[in-house]
Amino acid sequence: MIRALALLLLMAVPAAAQDFPAPPRVAAPPPEQIVAGLSRDDVDITTSFDGSDIIIYGAIKRETPIPPGPLDVIVTVEGPTGPVTVRHKERRFGIWVNTGRVSVASAPNFYVVATTRPLERILDQNEDNRYRISVPLAIRAFAGASEVEDVVPYTEALVRLREANDLYRLDEGAVLLADKTLFRADVRLPANLIEGYYATRIFLVRDGKVLNTFRAPIEVRKVGLERWLYRLALEQPFLYGIMSLAIAIFAGWGASALFRQFRRS
Repeated sequence: MIRALALLLLMAVPAAAQDFPAPPRVAAPPPEQIVAGLSRDDVDITTSFDGSDIIIYGAIKRETPIPPGPLDVIVTVEGPTGPVTVRHKERRFGIWVNTGRVSVASAPNFYVVATTRPLERILDQNEDNRYRISVPLAIRAFAGASEVEDVVPYTEALVRLREANDLYRLDEGAVLLADKTLFRADVRLPANLIEGYYATRIFLVRDGKVLNTFRAPIEVRKVGLERWLYRLALEQPFLYGIMSLAIAIFAGWGASALFRQFRRS
């Protein structure tokens, strides 16, 4: 009897074991990984702010020998995004009028791409579409129905305007890569930045494919008198307007009094 019960128990154990799910597979780490840092993770905007430089540096961690083929690094810094309306004007009967408009749902206020080599030579187009690395792909989506048939000229115009203001930039060759292991990129931030969090992305690229990515934030904020005036304009616009008017009146009166004094002398 005891032998029969033991036999039944042994036969039941394999069947019960099949009810338990297999342990999840742990994904193997990529053969090459980015280990990076920033010279600073915040930027203070003061009344005398004329731009800043961010140094992005790092190394490539490997568990195996360096694979064959060229290795490249791409660094992007993206500012706060928001909606933008792009209008096309034409001169008709001596008057400039709007003839078309495209509403962009999301476009970064600032966007820079720094690379080790020309971008089109190191990045596959499918990878660019996937990670949205190049400057034109930084414009995410369109809002509502478009008033024009072709929106490409409008997005190109937006890119040109922001490139002219040093807000969109492609810095090819600005990333230095030493011994296929150490890299450094100096990213210049212009004076016309806005407050917010800026996203830094680093891409490790080989044979046109993205092997690994790294992300880090940068906080840009106004400080001192600049921040006080900025918050006052947002939170109490009426008081800000009265104060601006009083300053303008006082400045005008002071200039007039000074001019009269010079005439008398």
